Amino acid sequence: MIDFMKVDEILYAALDEDMPFGDITTEYTVPADRISEGRLIAKESGVIAGLPVFSRVFELVDPDVEITMLKADGDVVEKGELIATLKGPSRAILKGERVGLNLVQRMSGTASMTRRFVDLVKDYNVKIADTRKTTPGLRYLEKYAVRVGGGSNHRFSLSDGVLIKDNHIAAAGGITAAVTSVRANIPHTVKIEVETETLDMVKEAVAVKADIIMLDNMNNEMMTEAVKYIDGRALTEASGDMTEERIVSVAATGVDIISIGKLTHSVKSLDISLKF
Repeated sequence: MIDFMKVDEILYAALDEDMPFGDITTEYTVPADRISEGRLIAKESGVIAGLPVFSRVFELVDPDVEITMLKADGDVVEKGELIATLKGPSRAILKGERVGLNLVQRMSGTASMTRRFVDLVKDYNVKIADTRKTTPGLRYLEKYAVRVGGGSNHRFSLSDGVLIKDNHIAAAGGITAAVTSVRANIPHTVKIEVETETLDMVKEAVAVKADIIMLDNMNNEMMTEAVKYIDGRALTEASGDMTEERIVSVAATGVDIISIGKLTHSVKSLDISLKF
């Protein structure tokens, strides 16, 4: 489900950015009473995400724009396939076009990449998760797109969960000191995750009873050994340099979660066009 209170905040900011004082090209070239029909078309294959967001853009610009969706979020589309049709005031469609396309293209790119990773590890009991490496202001939409692609969400913000990383460990004086301190100050309902880079760090994280142990930038051999040592005493998360070429071998180490920053920070937008 999409929370449109969050979405509207994003869309109002995007529309204001794109036409802070109106659309001078459209307003001086297109008659106010002109009605147009448009077609939303996939120019390459992929997984669609963000259609409710695309539709909401035009609801905010002009509710007289009628959109008929022929696809739904999560559907696979092929090159040349029709996704939706639009009909309404030409000016309104032109004013909302770029914001709507930017968002549905980027969200579909994220969903498509996520689906590729999920499909590659379908034979393993492992989750594909995102990170906080998102586009500022678009985290809610990008994490939604990850779910559409079949992935899972890591924490949404620094307020959602404890993740003790290398700099926290250095500043706190070690894993034990960091975990002990945070555990004394958080509710019992909040899990504690610790980032580790060596087997000695893994052993310390197990000893202090971390709930989740991140195996960061480890090679597959070290991860396999770490998972064996942890032996179910904590959830295990693999992170760092996760590529489509490597993902299956990482899943084979037995980790519970594989987090992939590129799902949001390096995604290629899916090519989608809107034509009158």
